[in-house]
Amino acid sequence: MGELETKQHRLEEQLRALPSVIVAYSGGVDSAYLAHAAHQVLGERMLAVTALSASYSARDREEAEKCVAHSRFRHEFIATDELANPSYRANNADRCYYCKDELFVKLDELAGQRGFAAVAYGINKDDLGDWRPGQQAAREHEVLTPLLDAGMTKADIRELARQVELPVWDRPASACLSSRIAYGIEVTPERLGVVEKGEEAVRALGFRQFRVRYHEQLVRLEISQEELPRALDPAMSRKFVEIFKPLGFKFVTLDLEGFRSGSMNSILVNIHK
Repeated sequence: MGELETKQHRLEEQLRALPSVIVAYSGGVDSAYLAHAAHQVLGERMLAVTALSASYSARDREEAEKCVAHSRFRHEFIATDELANPSYRANNADRCYYCKDELFVKLDELAGQRGFAAVAYGINKDDLGDWRPGQQAAREHEVLTPLLDAGMTKADIRELARQVELPVWDRPASACLSSRIAYGIEVTPERLGVVEKGEEAVRALGFRQFRVRYHEQLVRLEISQEELPRALDPAMSRKFVEIFKPLGFKFVTLDLEGFRSGSMNSILVNIHK
């Protein structure tokens, strides 16, 4: 048995030991593969649940529904309202804690109402290297971490998802829309809407891996190194201006370092994990 097969076996053994489980399902490759694997092992004793809020884009919802249609696992949407929490809206370094706490409170309630034995989410080994305060909320709610416990990396999960032909197996990582807003700038539905419109417009130009970073009057566009030469073309630069000036930005910039997942975290100092 190869290393990847061993990890897959460990994952399946963990899931098989559960009477039932709710999977926090965002539609990204990690949660999609976890939901698929749980369905394969537990059948109708698993339920994938996706939280809908202003920070969850319409595109993410579409991607989530593709995997549900492919794997035919049980799935529901629920509403979360992290924006009602002033601590979340304040957008300090611990913003993600309040989002995940809201999510897991709702999932714990649902599990209790429906008789599910546990809640699980799709954290993997590679997630341990960045500042992710949402992990503290998961620990407080005793949320299970099957992919992490099986020793799986992002590359492992993508390969396993590819093998079962999940539609999102090669989808670029996609955090919530709030992660695009610079720390200290209040998260509002209006700002989230601006980010979502901007990203849809950039995607329509054919770019695949990028982020629209919101810095009040300035937008900072991160595009992958592979795609950056195309973005630097003067004609393309004009298109970016045509997209973002009508959205209210006074300055439209292109980050020469390119796309970096979690780049907003680079400005954080004195963080105690």
